[in-house]
Amino acid sequence: MSDKGGSNHSDVTDFILAGFRVRPEFYVLLFLLFLLVYGMVLLGNISMMAVIVTDSQLNTPMYFFLGNLSFIDLSYSTVIAPKAMGIFLSEEKTISFGGCAAQLFLFALFIVTEGFVLAAMAYDRFSAICNPLLYSVHMSRRLCSQLVAGSYFCGWVSSTLQVSVTFSVSFCAYRVIDHFYCDSYQIEKISCSNLFVNKMVSLSLAVFIILPTIVVIVVSYVYIVSTVLKIPSTKGKKKAFSTCSSHLGVVSVLYGTVSFVYLTPPSNSELRKVASVFYILVTPMLNPLIYSLRNKDVKQALRKILGN
Repeated sequence: MSDKGGSNHSDVTDFILAGFRVRPEFYVLLFLLFLLVYGMVLLGNISMMAVIVTDSQLNTPMYFFLGNLSFIDLSYSTVIAPKAMGIFLSEEKTISFGGCAAQLFLFALFIVTEGFVLAAMAYDRFSAICNPLLYSVHMSRRLCSQLVAGSYFCGWVSSTLQVSVTFSVSFCAYRVIDHFYCDSYQIEKISCSNLFVNKMVSLSLAVFIILPTIVVIVVSYVYIVSTVLKIPSTKGKKKAFSTCSSHLGVVSVLYGTVSFVYLTPPSNSELRKVASVFYILVTPMLNPLIYSLRNKDVKQALRKILGN
């Protein structure tokens, strides 16, 4: 990266995705691994959406959010995985300037939207457990639609700002992105511009868009736990916790892996790439399994569809 001969971003027509630092023969193995996991992501999330759409008994706020979660998981995996598999088998490993911007925009859109949908699901569980008599009033179909629409709007605002500042900089002659997809941090590393504005925008997005979702989830579960502990019967406590355990598992896996990626020292780029695989492919693969294996309604709907 010593070659800092500046060229304006408008002169850059493509980037090179470095992928993983492994021997060339291992890229075939990586391709097969990504293909297997991505195939499971497609199968699991499409099946989950089909079950929710076709079974009238799953026409509830919780499953409405779950269907959207499956669509989001499927979408951001599709934004990254096919291109990554392509570069594993390609010698050039290039991605166009426009393709890189589009990939970053869509990935940021869906990953931020997922955070807000998970927050909406936490509020839904809070309403169901802490205010069961008013649940149907609080969680109306209209409110659920507004929460999902608001989630996409916040994702759109976040991704628009992120992409705008990331690609407004000037890039050096060195155009290799040290990742298997267009990661904003790695793109900024090959910039010759002052990144003060980029850092301020990223910090603002974290404080005003990402942090509120975490606060909603944490506060909701504080109230849920305090309410459940007041339930006298052990069976009642177990039933209440079972309705939240799947969602809590999904939240833990997603936020845990994302936090690990962005809190890992920048020098350890290969470890960051491996952790990225978890929230890009492994988490979307696990989410349908977590909800289907721990949910009697979903398992019953699956049996009904398979039986037909």
